[in-house]
Amino acid sequence: MSWFPCSGKSNKKSKQKPIDDQIFLSTEKLKVNPSLGAKEPALGVKKEPSSDVKKEPPVHSKDNSKNGPNQISAQTFAFRDLAAATKNFRADCLLGEGGFGRVYKGRLESINKVVAIKQLDRNGLQGNREFLVEVLMLSLLHHHNLVNLLGYCADGDQRLLVYEYMPLGSLEDHLYDLRPDKMRLDWNTRMKIAAGAAKGLEYLHNKANPPVIYRDLKCSNILLGEGYHPKLSDFGLAKLGPVGDKTHVSTRVMGTYGYCAPEYAMTGQLTLKSDVYSFGVVLLEIITGRRAIDNSRVAGEHNLVAWARPLFKDRRKFSQMADPLLQGQYPVRGLYQALAVAAMCVQEQPSMRPVIADVVTALSYLASQKYDTDAQGNTRLAPGTPPRTKRDVNKNQSGGSDKDQYGGSN
Repeated sequence: MSWFPCSGKSNKKSKQKPIDDQIFLSTEKLKVNPSLGAKEPALGVKKEPSSDVKKEPPVHSKDNSKNGPNQISAQTFAFRDLAAATKNFRADCLLGEGGFGRVYKGRLESINKVVAIKQLDRNGLQGNREFLVEVLMLSLLHHHNLVNLLGYCADGDQRLLVYEYMPLGSLEDHLYDLRPDKMRLDWNTRMKIAAGAAKGLEYLHNKANPPVIYRDLKCSNILLGEGYHPKLSDFGLAKLGPVGDKTHVSTRVMGTYGYCAPEYAMTGQLTLKSDVYSFGVVLLEIITGRRAIDNSRVAGEHNLVAWARPLFKDRRKFSQMADPLLQGQYPVRGLYQALAVAAMCVQEQPSMRPVIADVVTALSYLASQKYDTDAQGNTRLAPGTPPRTKRDVNKNQSGGSDKDQYGGSN
């Protein structure tokens, strides 16, 4: 699914400054807080350090002596080098296609790396603005759960972005339309991916100053590296969040149908809680194996959140929400807890949703509770969590009590 504008028209044409100059002028708007240690309100001002406190050093380019402070650190590449890396953008190098354009796999000889190269579709939905936002965001914000931008190309009317190559593709590739020979995601891996994606979002909300609202969180934008390590990608729709006494930023509604928070879709008022809603939809997809929007399903099940809401009210129906591909191989207590987190994230009222830091705490705990199955089909959890008894297993198999079947947790 690609993102969409719900209303309004694109900005009127005006005389554009060179791309590099526009990026340089934008860097002053975004700073990074040195620590995630202290909790802060979900919205509001992050206080600037006083004069007697050592300030966070400005973001520098790789060659400070040449470019000076506050210049972006991303490398610039010539179009001819990127064309050579992708064998002139040959079809067999194509990795995928989205709202921005096409993404190719290539090898850049100048840095001796396999990379992913995203080429702007000049007739597509995204343009210079989204290109600039993505270069700015990924040049200034660095975290192990955000994709690493290596550089960009702005030769003439060509617009390309160069990223680290993520060998396992997107989360979407591992949840839907799986080939018979493709390994299904087990429960442990799903929780690891969910926790990692939440940490990336937490970095954007709590460390960037002003906070960054991602605005396009979905399974296709969560890329997976070795060991299924997740990283958020595609920052073209990201917005700087509210500061001072403001509670939201007003903007044209953009995003992907099925993931947009209802209040944002209706009013254009964007907050950090808008991202939390989108994360809740993604978490539901991870748990259920269902798409956010799936018109191939029967009436009443097209919209994932609408389908899930009645089921949230009855724990006896939670097992019906688990992805059939899990084949029952999940901890019942863990399923209950993960669904509880998802239910809170997709609350209709933004004030009822948790801040992302609390989501990270919950999912990190679930990811730490390793689940395993031995050759006899009996279940085990990591040390520190009491295993189920034979009686518990029988209850689960017969659809018995909906009480927690794993004992205490911590």
